[in-house]
Amino acid sequence: MAQGCKFCSVYATEFLTSNEKETLEHSCAHIKFKKGEVIFREGTLATNIAYLKSGLVKLHMKGPSSDKILRLMKAPSYLGLPTTIGDKVNNYSATALTETEICFISLDIFRKFINENGSFAYEIIIDLCRNELADYQRYANMSQKQLPGRMAEILLCMSHELYKSNKFELPLNNNELSDFISSSRESVSRQLSDFSKEGIISLNKRELTILNEEMLKKISLKG
Repeated sequence: MAQGCKFCSVYATEFLTSNEKETLEHSCAHIKFKKGEVIFREGTLATNIAYLKSGLVKLHMKGPSSDKILRLMKAPSYLGLPTTIGDKVNNYSATALTETEICFISLDIFRKFINENGSFAYEIIIDLCRNELADYQRYANMSQKQLPGRMAEILLCMSHELYKSNKFELPLNNNELSDFISSSRESVSRQLSDFSKEGIISLNKRELTILNEEMLKKISLKG
């Protein structure tokens, strides 16, 4: 059982009643995952809501030839609400990119909160809509940009959204990056090398520093 669920920062739980928070506290399991461990797997039965308390996670789905990374998720956030609530089977997988803490919440209890607590349900819907709109925007951008623009957009997203810093460790290797931006591993390596030679970034193994953010923004906008 998770410790202190009534007082943790699980999204939207401030809209639960005292009795609902008490129920939540007795319906949770708090588990830590190491980098590379699967949190839930595509094709398996969905029995719990996974809430990301700390760490970074990739959501990915099997494609005709390989996995496709759908989204990178940072804490705090719910993982897989559409697939968990909308179906009995997980439609994609979640894998830890760093050491990660997950609070698993009983699916039946979560659905009960949604059915009986309108304020809680509204906040969950808002969160789903916000993520869906962000995905639409990213898919539209990626489909209309060349490789330099796609790479620039991903690096800016990592800097601004995931790490809040111009210096960070790339959470994905080149194979994963190529999958995420729909390119080849060789093209990704070459593009990162080109950015480095042009003084836009510096790259030491996986540690990346954005040196010229304005130029990276221009490349992202031009596509």
